[in-house]
Amino acid sequence: MFGQEVKMKNKSIGEVLELFISVKGNSSRISKRVVELNKDGVIGDKFYAKDIERSVLLTSIDSYSMALANNIVIPYGSLGENILIDYNPYSLSLGTKIQIGEVFFEITQNCTICNHLSIIDKSLPKLLKDDRGIFVKVIGEGYIKKGDKIYLKDRK
Repeated sequence: MFGQEVKMKNKSIGEVLELFISVKGNSSRISKRVVELNKDGVIGDKFYAKDIERSVLLTSIDSYSMALANNIVIPYGSLGENILIDYNPYSLSLGTKIQIGEVFFEITQNCTICNHLSIIDKSLPKLLKDDRGIFVKVIGEGYIKKGDKIYLKDRK
């Protein structure tokens, strides 16, 4: 019985589909196979060490599906995410701990809608008002690669 409880707690809830960084002077996101993170965010990203509460944007594939269902076709990375996953974390509480690959995160806030989304399509900001992504801060550094599993951690 105890072994089963441990396995249940460590069950993967999803996986990483894509990884991105932003660099100065380039308006599009750069796809990466692996990213390194520490307490200041994604190393090499132009937002690194700017605001640790908003240093990493985690977005669900569901956001892109919502856009597509409304005839808005956009490439992955267009929503500004660093990490695109196949799990929808938007209803998780602030303070929830998540592990992705080697890295541990804490959810800090829902992502606000930026004006640049209306450049893509005027209806996109309203459509994704509460479904664009969540900001997380790094509480345990390491590497994340495409295909890494996602785990919810106990709130202790």
